[in-house]
Amino acid sequence: MLTESFAAQPAHIYFAGGCFWGVEEYFSRIPGVCDAVSGYANGTTDHPDYAAVSTGSTGHAETVHVTYDPSRVSLQTLARQFFRIIDPLSHNQQGNDRGSQYRTGIYYTNAADQKILAEIMACEQKNYAKPLAVELAPLKAFFPAEDDHQDYLRKHPNGYCHINFASLKDLPVSLDAARYRKPDQATLKKTQSPEAYAVTQEAATEPPFSGKYLHNATKGLYVDVVTGEPLFFSQHQFDSGSGWPSFSRPVDPVVVTERTDKSHGLVRREVRSRVGDSHLGHVFDDGPKELGGLRYCINSAALRFIPHDQMVNEGYGDLLPLLETE
Repeated sequence: MLTESFAAQPAHIYFAGGCFWGVEEYFSRIPGVCDAVSGYANGTTDHPDYAAVSTGSTGHAETVHVTYDPSRVSLQTLARQFFRIIDPLSHNQQGNDRGSQYRTGIYYTNAADQKILAEIMACEQKNYAKPLAVELAPLKAFFPAEDDHQDYLRKHPNGYCHINFASLKDLPVSLDAARYRKPDQATLKKTQSPEAYAVTQEAATEPPFSGKYLHNATKGLYVDVVTGEPLFFSQHQFDSGSGWPSFSRPVDPVVVTERTDKSHGLVRREVRSRVGDSHLGHVFDDGPKELGGLRYCINSAALRFIPHDQMVNEGYGDLLPLLETE
């Protein structure tokens, strides 16, 4: 079901979570999802229909093709939400439905997505003593289901559905780009310190070992000093010895952008904030391997820190579960 227009190059992922009626409706309600289509995936027959798939003999799983705008919602967010609506330990069964066609799986078309999804699954596995029954595999084939099965719950609001939509209320709305706005330059010059203005607007770099957050040990959230957009969690900060605050990853990949920086006779990857386009620092591939191998080297002057116990009052309470559980 087409829900939104694209603001960026679309990306694709396929979720098998039992009966596709509810899975399709669930993902169609997530901001940033542009299309959700029910269908049949990774079986052994071509152009199957519902009757054939229902026998369990085709090898196909009822699957939803999710097309999304990666500048608005990340693959990580979509995958986390997927695990909110399935029983990941159940083999060939979700809700009242039984059979191989109701198995759970995540199927990708971009090889780079495999690492991201594997990390999500590894994180989920920590919550269970038994192994997950969720497939992670490349998409081999996908066939859209018949028209009767598209937008089924929109057409039949009282139709059967094993999905609990309540978890949609826990979506991290603080990551919605529409919540933030960059002030004009005149306002920025009045509201930002000279150092913050120079760093964020003129790509300056604060002197090493001078930043106020270099040795911050308080639990909380770092946001863009210009717009307030969430950027980094304290739990991902580590001491790199470089002289600047270092992070293994952002709150969510969608909140930062990268550009090639050829200044000073070097070729580096500059990191900027999504909405404010603030210069934050650079990202390098020499971070701790156990943390993913990246080092986001960030200027303290580009950040504002919100302690854990103030996040609710500051409007970031929806991010507390991520801060506390990751």
